[in-house]
Amino acid sequence: MSSLSVARLFEQTEDLLELEVLGSREGLAREITMPDASGPGMVLAGFVERFVHQRIQVLGETEVTYLRSLAPAERDRILRSFLAFPIPCVMVTKGLDLPEGLEAAATAAGVAILRSRLKTHEFYRRITPYLEAAFAPTANLHGSLADVYGVGLLVTGASGIGKSECVLDLVERGHRLVADDLVMVRRKGAGILIGAGHPMQRHFMEIRGIGLIDVRSIFGIRAVRQQKRIEVVVVLQAWQEGMVVDRTGLDTTTTEILGVEVPQITIPLNPGKNLTVIAEVIAMNHLMRYSGEHPARRFDERLRSHLVEKRDGRAVRDTFAGEVRDKVDLQRYLLDDDE
Repeated sequence: MSSLSVARLFEQTEDLLELEVLGSREGLAREITMPDASGPGMVLAGFVERFVHQRIQVLGETEVTYLRSLAPAERDRILRSFLAFPIPCVMVTKGLDLPEGLEAAATAAGVAILRSRLKTHEFYRRITPYLEAAFAPTANLHGSLADVYGVGLLVTGASGIGKSECVLDLVERGHRLVADDLVMVRRKGAGILIGAGHPMQRHFMEIRGIGLIDVRSIFGIRAVRQQKRIEVVVVLQAWQEGMVVDRTGLDTTTTEILGVEVPQITIPLNPGKNLTVIAEVIAMNHLMRYSGEHPARRFDERLRSHLVEKRDGRAVRDTFAGEVRDKVDLQRYLLDDDE
């Protein structure tokens, strides 16, 4: 979302922020374009050179007390200067009575005044997450999202390759569906991606040959969840002769979603492959790496240590990954060294 109207902010947070509208409602049509709320600070003292007027302007007890302390003519001058900027709206906290002249000046400038009964600190604590969520970068992805052992797996691939069937099998094995076909993603903070289904489509799946099914009705409430962090992208790809695939897991491939790097694993599909078990292993392996365990690196270190001992401390190559293309290569690598 690039902007948010003051009217929509009021509708969605009236209870959360304990808000009421004071004076004219004309300013409710103004747009909020920044996910920030702050006090005007030095602007009320006349210094306006670094004033970020795009923010929601919050008047707490300090600002209100200062305005009340001014002579009427000086207060009117400062209020006119302050409200001449195209600010989204003015918020007054702690249920404070407005300083004399503020409501009239705001009405004349077409600025809405919203008053909250919350203390200033609590007001900021509640409005900040709301604004961050409202302005979070978003994207719509084609794929299926499932919660597998607490890990969010986003299954992607060409249309008809079996994404929905894979997730359906995971649900049957006790895991949870988040979204199928259309995954709505938003970035939370610096590096967290949250995926959810479209409200109209949530927890419905299309299975080719059957049609639409309601996963929640068939498998129960425990088989679904509303949203989940995306932690691994699993790409399903039809097997082709000569296809290059990762055999060791030493090199981590990533993909970028909304500016966030996410681990990506490509699974080549051929007859007889148990894709559901592989998905479970991907989730468990991710949990191991998250806790500091990296099986491929541990095996590499063990092998290199073994070679150093056998060669009387002479240096060995940094990794065996470049020489191992399949299981036969690995067996030959180990047996040749034993000889």
